Amino acid sequence: MTNSITERCRLVLIAPEGSSEAEFAPRLEAALGAGDVASVIFPVYGMDDAAYQRHLETCVPIAQSHGVAAIAVGDTRAFGRTGADGLHVDSGAQDLADAIDKAKGQSIVGAGGAETRHKALDLGEFRPDYMFFGRFGMDNRPEPHKRNLALSEWWAAMVEIPCIVLGGGSLETLGQAAATGAEFVALSQAIFNEATDPVAAVAEANRILENYGLKENA
Repeated sequence: MTNSITERCRLVLIAPEGSSEAEFAPRLEAALGAGDVASVIFPVYGMDDAAYQRHLETCVPIAQSHGVAAIAVGDTRAFGRTGADGLHVDSGAQDLADAIDKAKGQSIVGAGGAETRHKALDLGEFRPDYMFFGRFGMDNRPEPHKRNLALSEWWAAMVEIPCIVLGGGSLETLGQAAATGAEFVALSQAIFNEATDPVAAVAEANRILENYGLKENA
């Protein structure tokens, strides 16, 4: 995944757990119409194969209609059947290597599961399109996880492969994640919790991110 707005950190959205595609689709549409979003990641959570495919069939076209990359997670069948733009792999080095080989540069392949520097470097050897620091669903506190911030800051300073760091559950702490130098900050609860207007949240997130340039432009 490339950062087309090279001078600033960009926003990635993560679909939340527990919403049906019918419930989530209008919130996603509203969020993507409110400001710059680089991509949307659609975790499987507890969905079975059929439910996950239906989820992608509804949501992928919404993302793509806004020029936003739609990233499936793990399920390569649903990824292929729904025309998603990329695949997020957090199940280990071999699965990542296989996905990159199958993609042949025609789709995005990102790496998750990088919980230590050693794991990140091992996964980085396969040259994924991005490295993700965080775990889906673990943005249940206002602030980002300190380990994710530390890994992101280290990676962004040393490695050319772009990274995405998971932010916290509040926009008030978004600056902590952006300040690591990561090319992208991923938000879920801060945008899609029931008490938040996704339009206002995406607009505010972009306003905050305007203040954070990338390492090569600092």
